[in-house]
Amino acid sequence: MTAMFVNLPAADLERSKAFYSAIGFTNNPAMSDHNGACFVVEQDHSFLMILTREYFQTFTELPIGDPALNPSVSTAIFVDSRDAVDKVVADGIAAGGVEPHPATDYGFMYQRQLNDPDGNILEFGWFDPTAALAGAEGLADQQA
Repeated sequence: MTAMFVNLPAADLERSKAFYSAIGFTNNPAMSDHNGACFVVEQDHSFLMILTREYFQTFTELPIGDPALNPSVSTAIFVDSRDAVDKVVADGIAAGGVEPHPATDYGFMYQRQLNDPDGNILEFGWFDPTAALAGAEGLADQQA
């Protein structure tokens, strides 16, 4: 797989563009128009397509739900540090997002949920593979 695009419906495209810019994603104007905006998560690999609800509806004959009431997807994005997780969530809250519950801290992994202004769920996390490996080895020793 060379690239992944996650499509998310938005009731107000301009509001959503301001939100996704505020949390540090870069808009790609070459892939954006009045129907949607492409935001780069990881250059050349991962993108969020924020689409008007009307345009999103052209992808399916099924009714589009309201993600604030009936979420059907959670997009997890991992960053380089716990501080980066905290910063993106703080920036998102300042831009109209909501953090619906406290952070989850497993020691080797730290996650915070941020819902965009439409209710789409974003999970921001940090993962320490060295600590996770040590934890897995310790668990295997306990089970032996």
